[in-house]
Amino acid sequence: MPRLLVVEDDEALAEAFCLALRGLGHEVAATRTGEDALDMVLVRQIAVDVVLLDVMLPGVDGFEVCRRLRARNNVPVILLTARGDPIDVVAGLECGADDYVVKPVEPRVLDARVKTILRRLGPRASAEHAPLRLGEVTIDSTALVVTRGDDELSLTPTELRLLLEFANHVGQTLSRQTLLKRVWDYGYDGDPRLVDAAVARLRAKIEEDPRKPLLLRTVRGIGYRLVRS
Repeated sequence: MPRLLVVEDDEALAEAFCLALRGLGHEVAATRTGEDALDMVLVRQIAVDVVLLDVMLPGVDGFEVCRRLRARNNVPVILLTARGDPIDVVAGLECGADDYVVKPVEPRVLDARVKTILRRLGPRASAEHAPLRLGEVTIDSTALVVTRGDDELSLTPTELRLLLEFANHVGQTLSRQTLLKRVWDYGYDGDPRLVDAAVARLRAKIEEDPRKPLLLRTVRGIGYRLVRS
């Protein structure tokens, strides 16, 4: 049973989320502050499969909680925001969130987003494929390990799935909509900013200079292409 952590300061809303998600087959814990969420995940190391994180929290806000989680833990994060402004959405994605939903949201929509992320946790590739080497970066799609030089990279499930998708199509341009469908399981209603934010985070880990990417190139107006440097 997937274990979810709901971080929501509105007690009534948090209780409604918990009841509905439990009814849909999830194990759910809840906390009302970002500090408590960080304590549960980073200090007490309570096992959590997905964090549903409200942005507007008292004290440490959701953006900062997400940044701190991402610095030390790869647990997937879905931001819950009452603000659909593009600036806020981009800020959330850039701090490391895997997805976002704008409140009010139906529990079944949350359930669908959670299940989509959980399906991405265990990407698999054919065992017959040898590790792919791109300059200093090596992608072992069988062991699901990515290294740069002698260092193993810590990738989130979304970042790993995205990189494997590119690795399976080296030299091919993949559009944002194609990546949304294959990596996020979204159709044409998906937000392409999810792709752009994830690519930016991935570049920060695999490129020597993310501002001048040599491996993961932008194809203006279309999407991205992974190339051999």
